[in-house]
Amino acid sequence: MEQRPPNAETGARVLVVDDDPTVAEIVTGYLDRAGYVVDRAGDGPDALARAAAHWPDLVVLDLMLPGMDGLEVCRRMRGRGPVPVIMLTARGDEDDRILGLEVGADDYVTKPFSPRELVLRVESVLRRTRPAPAASGLLRAAGLSVDPAARRATKNGVELALTIREFDLLAFFLRHPGRVFAREELMREVWGWDFGDLSTVTVHVRRLRGKVEDDPARPRIVQTVWGVGYRFDGEG
Repeated sequence: MEQRPPNAETGARVLVVDDDPTVAEIVTGYLDRAGYVVDRAGDGPDALARAAAHWPDLVVLDLMLPGMDGLEVCRRMRGRGPVPVIMLTARGDEDDRILGLEVGADDYVTKPFSPRELVLRVESVLRRTRPAPAASGLLRAAGLSVDPAARRATKNGVELALTIREFDLLAFFLRHPGRVFAREELMREVWGWDFGDLSTVTVHVRRLRGKVEDDPARPRIVQTVWGVGYRFDGEG
């Protein structure tokens, strides 16, 4: 996997991928003023080439790209190494947003959007990639082991390939075994949002089950409490 350049002084590197030059220029300007190092790409192949040359700390990725769409770009980047992705989608295209989350996007913003909101989303996602000093101590239950400081999770000794939000969700569940959380609570506690599309939580729970459950169709670890939300069963 390509190595990320050190960015303690220059700021995190963000790759903006959008075929609309106006949108890309506005987003780049806002991110640049916020202190990020910004690369730009106008299509999928260019995005992959730029990522290979300078591995980004985060990607802002338009879903609708010419030739190679954002979903395929996201898949290929995920194949090269872990990287947070914020997907840009058209308003009302719920199926597309869910597809973006299914392939591993950590967040999404619908067009038209406020550039300031996007910067806040970028800050939120990147903040969760850098655990606080207090986030120490292994969390263990149901054959799972989570190291918040190293952001590493295993099941029965085998490392799990989790996205940022999947890792945060699993760690949160392990910290609160046996308690039922509504989707609104999970969105507030894990995503840090007071409002938003609750299907984001639903999709991430489904993806997480696919990685931690022996039979995702009959989950025993992350259980649904109908009409309420989800509960983590530490016994599994």
